[in-house]
Amino acid sequence: MKHITVIKNDHTGREIWRYEGRVLDRGATWVHLEALFNRPDTSTPYHTFRQGDRFVEWYYSDRWYSIFEMHAVDDDQLTGWYCNISRPAVLGSDTITADDLALDLFVSPSGVMTVLDEDEFAALPLDEDVRAAAEQALGELQQMVITRQPPFETIMRLPDPSPSTGTQANSLT
Repeated sequence: MKHITVIKNDHTGREIWRYEGRVLDRGATWVHLEALFNRPDTSTPYHTFRQGDRFVEWYYSDRWYSIFEMHAVDDDQLTGWYCNISRPAVLGSDTITADDLALDLFVSPSGVMTVLDEDEFAALPLDEDVRAAAEQALGELQQMVITRQPPFETIMRLPDPSPSTGTQANSLT
């Protein structure tokens, strides 16, 4: 399989993180890849990210989000999904670049949704079109979870249609 570099930028286009992945599949407007979490273990109120956790990721050039399906480093158990709200990704032959817009959605294996970093998103100097596209993307992801659309088809039970909210000071992706 082909290796690819993923570059995460902030909302201004400044690089803040990069890592390597392995392309699993590719289409005209998307890339499906696998990567290992390459940072030290990090605990948050909603999840513990562990170095070596396996992430199965989807990036899109025609959608305002990316989706990371997370698996535990020890036993490869599904630990949830992390969804980044971002400008549509730029899909190159050897790189993927995405500008993060701070707003995120965490989905537990049982389907409980937690919206993250709403305060950080609200504070970004974004124009109204970008802000509206980001909010629409969040709604689209929430609907995908509720209706168990891929990659959320393995959710154990349907969540309450009204997602919980909570601002996290330390978003990882």
